[in-house]
Amino acid sequence: MTIYRAPVRDIEFVLNEVIGFDKLTNLPRFSDATPDLVRAILEEGAKLAENELHPLNFSGDKEGCVRDDDGNVTPPKGFKEAYKTYSENGWNALSGPVEYGGQGLPGTMAMAFNEMTMAANMAFSMYPGLSHAAAAAIEAHGDDRQKNLFLPKMFSGEWTGTMNLTEPHCGTDLGLLRTKAEPQADGTYKITGTKIFISAGEHDMSENIIHLVLARLPDAPEGVKGISLFIVPKFAVGEDGAVGDRNAVKCGSIEEKMGIHANSTCVMNYDGAVGELIGEPHKGLRAMFTMMNEARIGVAVQGLGQSEVAYQNAAAYANDRLQGRALTGPQEADKPADPLIVHPDVRRMLMEQRAFNEGARALIYQATLWADLSIHHPDEAEREHADDMMALLTPVLKGYFTDKGFENAVSAQQIFGGHGFIQEHGMEQFVRDARISMIYEGANGVQALDLVGRKLALKGGQVFMAYVAKLRESIEAAKATDGLADMANAQAVAVDRFEEGFKWFMENALNDFNHAGAGSVDFMHLMGVVALGDMWLQMAIVSAAKKGETFYDNKLAIAAYFFARVTPETGARLAKLQTGAETVMALPADQF
Repeated sequence: MTIYRAPVRDIEFVLNEVIGFDKLTNLPRFSDATPDLVRAILEEGAKLAENELHPLNFSGDKEGCVRDDDGNVTPPKGFKEAYKTYSENGWNALSGPVEYGGQGLPGTMAMAFNEMTMAANMAFSMYPGLSHAAAAAIEAHGDDRQKNLFLPKMFSGEWTGTMNLTEPHCGTDLGLLRTKAEPQADGTYKITGTKIFISAGEHDMSENIIHLVLARLPDAPEGVKGISLFIVPKFAVGEDGAVGDRNAVKCGSIEEKMGIHANSTCVMNYDGAVGELIGEPHKGLRAMFTMMNEARIGVAVQGLGQSEVAYQNAAAYANDRLQGRALTGPQEADKPADPLIVHPDVRRMLMEQRAFNEGARALIYQATLWADLSIHHPDEAEREHADDMMALLTPVLKGYFTDKGFENAVSAQQIFGGHGFIQEHGMEQFVRDARISMIYEGANGVQALDLVGRKLALKGGQVFMAYVAKLRESIEAAKATDGLADMANAQAVAVDRFEEGFKWFMENALNDFNHAGAGSVDFMHLMGVVALGDMWLQMAIVSAAKKGETFYDNKLAIAAYFFARVTPETGARLAKLQTGAETVMALPADQF
């Protein structure tokens, strides 16, 4: 049986001592989010994650979801009861707007809770996670009637939500989409088509499922400019909110997947299902991107969560498992062997995981803080700056976090040796579950292209330069802090490489777009290391002032590891991207 302990102390450290959570709580909208309330929420969230959700992780994976002949899907044993507990305790409503039944807390607070649940049970967390993303799209693009009709029950957890993009013949290239929307005399639309890979597409955990579906109107132009978004509920919804007859949408099959077996990933068949337009005709992709951007941040947290839970189990095993003797001589002479933790390579793997986990936690909370500020800060310039930073970082969070999350899950599995390959120890499930996060919500190669092709050019490169200025501010602050000069200097070299990579693209990729494609993943990872380095400098500055306390001394030790062993990767990434596309494209297509 695997273990999971929510890192509440570390979460509080990041919120209160590193990113400045009080920037939000000092705003009138969030004045109720006092330190005592935040601590209570974190503690209760930890109990739910540890005691209710994590015990279902292994059993849910073994059992999976079951579809009957009528297309009804039943999740694994215990999931329905856990979801009832989740909903009744208000977790769906944590950051929802008060006017629609939400608790009105900052999204950063919800992110901290989501990290715990994603680590404890990734498959379960996808059910409410997709609902939050669907609700965000309705809140941003729906009319008042739609918001009043759907949002209260989605925030209460009575209804869940999905996003329906992918079709059998098209994934990333949504311009090929074929699902049709036929206008009806009463203002509704008949939706016909097949969607695949629909997470939480069908289940019996909620009273209704609100599907958000991309489809084409009869007069739609070709390509992505002809896509509209529709609300298509599993059961018809009356104007009074009452649930009516079953709609013409059914789960055709459950996808046979490598991992996340406990989440009902469905093929959804729409056979003239009644839906209503959300937003403007032919503007559905813009509305769906509201949902996708939220989902991409959610997937980034999955990368962190799987890395964290895998690390916790590997660290426990390394301290318990006796195997061999330390290279410098026996450490526990009264035992037949020393524990694995004495071996430098085991320590290396664990330090690599922990350096990522703690840096990634700080970075994603910083990003979510920006997301909150971009909406709620009273100063327009501050809102714009926060929105710019969030836009720049989103593809890095999704792409880099999930690449590293999978890599760290594999590394944690390696520490178990042969036992890591055996199901009963649970490590192979973490690996299988983590793997999907690199693919869905935009495969990581697409995230890298988005970063290099679109985000670096935001406002003519001004957003990039503003971020570089922020990075250099942290470097100067670290240089002024006793004991941090080496870390600051290492980060300064990395930031120089970051700028050099940007300049190389500006000088070369505009003439040959293949240069951007060939180097985009390397640049995304370079930026990921630099961004984590920035957070590690900030954590080191705080910790240096409290040297002598174990918690802070540990932070300084991990920071030193990061800058000595992780930051040098930026040199290799820069060297690779600067080779351009020539060697990548040299072999003719018919020779592969």
